[in-house]
Amino acid sequence: MQKRETWGSRTGFVLAAVGSAIGLGNIWRFPYMVYENGGGAFLIPYFVAMLAAGIPFMILEFGLGQRFKGSAPRIFSSISRKWEWLGWWQVMVSFVIASYYVVVIAWAINYLALAFSQGWGAAPKDFFFGQFLGLTDSPMALGRVKTSIFSATAAAWIFTFIAIFSGVKSGIERVNKIFMPVLFLLVFVFIARGLSLPGAVDGVNWLFKPDFSAIMNGKVWADAFGQIFFSLSIGFGIMLSYSSYLPKKSDITNNACMTVFINCGFSVISGIMIFSVLGYMAQQQGVPIKDVAGAGVGLAFVTLPTAINLMPAPVFFGVLFFLALVVAGLSSMISITEVVVSAIIDKMNVSRKTAAVAFCGIGFMVSTAFTTGGGLYLLDIVDHFVNNFGILLGGFIEIMFIAWMCDLNSLCDHINKTSEIKVGALWMNSLRFFVPAMLGFMLVSNFIGDIKENYSGYSNEAILTYGWAVLFACMALAVFFASKERAFVGVSSSNSNFLKRS
Repeated sequence: MQKRETWGSRTGFVLAAVGSAIGLGNIWRFPYMVYENGGGAFLIPYFVAMLAAGIPFMILEFGLGQRFKGSAPRIFSSISRKWEWLGWWQVMVSFVIASYYVVVIAWAINYLALAFSQGWGAAPKDFFFGQFLGLTDSPMALGRVKTSIFSATAAAWIFTFIAIFSGVKSGIERVNKIFMPVLFLLVFVFIARGLSLPGAVDGVNWLFKPDFSAIMNGKVWADAFGQIFFSLSIGFGIMLSYSSYLPKKSDITNNACMTVFINCGFSVISGIMIFSVLGYMAQQQGVPIKDVAGAGVGLAFVTLPTAINLMPAPVFFGVLFFLALVVAGLSSMISITEVVVSAIIDKMNVSRKTAAVAFCGIGFMVSTAFTTGGGLYLLDIVDHFVNNFGILLGGFIEIMFIAWMCDLNSLCDHINKTSEIKVGALWMNSLRFFVPAMLGFMLVSNFIGDIKENYSGYSNEAILTYGWAVLFACMALAVFFASKERAFVGVSSSNSNFLKRS
């Protein structure tokens, strides 16, 4: 068995964990979630969700990873051979996410180059969906591969490969020690300049203007918990893998709290960055802010380029914004890739270099489908199903398994041995009752919604092919890999007592 690597420093680990948690969703999803769910009032359920669910779940995953020293499949297999499939489910979900997430990074790389000349022209919407994506009429008609997107996707995969190939300390840690300070610097510079624009303060005020009646709406609370859960990268193997490289005496609770607070703080400052621009844009066009507010792909590649065209220093703002997107995207991409690579290393007992070559090669080939004219449709459907069912289901089963079928008290003792902030009954009750209740509610709500009506009006064929079939394939592959002869070696026999016996 190869000796397991460790992080070079606590700072390196925290920055890597923060780099994983901070992604494109913090920049283009959180601001709209705040705006749509009561403005400043949304921050109340958001911070409740952070304290009651986000931090407890993060501590749980850091504790599991640091104790069992392995990838997600290895951890669950160490507890019980029958539960190895859960780890592979999380690995397969990460594989799917990596295959399309990298293409969004490729879009940002292209737009970073375009930002130097506002290459998206006077009509960013037409350019993005037409000339840039070459969008087809249907998700079942993929069309041809777009060369510019394909090339940028290859570049993103190469960068990811180099970071993973180089190892935990020399690759992942070193990249995040550079990327995270740069990302925060870019955003703060953007905000400092953006807030000086006419109407920018109005945009920020609009974002945080509280509507306290929204607090009584159950959907607002569900959205707050969903945002916390998705943005922290918990429940699909990332934090389990990263924390497995922690030294034995690491302060688990402090590391978890810092990761969560930094991630959530970045989300808030991203909201200020985005809505300062939207406020300026609304004033320049003479329309209400609500008419220009948006989320997701449209916000990043249509609305913001439109706003940048109106700004006094378009090159400055454009380059800054898209460079921030690229940095945030690549840091998350590296962490998603590590989930799969670490699982291959543990299961096959191969070198990191072999595992990196195998995964990045296969991942790149799968990504090609998302670089076609129908790639946006494909990405939209797959992302919806993987996020709303793949990640949530993995997180829900994980929390139920660990909190109810395993000895949570012994994990609590393990965490408290090296942690300054102690956890106890409150932490365990949150994991046993509060977190699974919210995850279960979101799962059931999502399922009912998707059964009643096809997501975004897509055809049954598209939903079945790119949605439910992808989830079924993930489950089938998870069971297949788990059924293969056990290759995990060096598992401590003391772990066998962690599973409760009836």
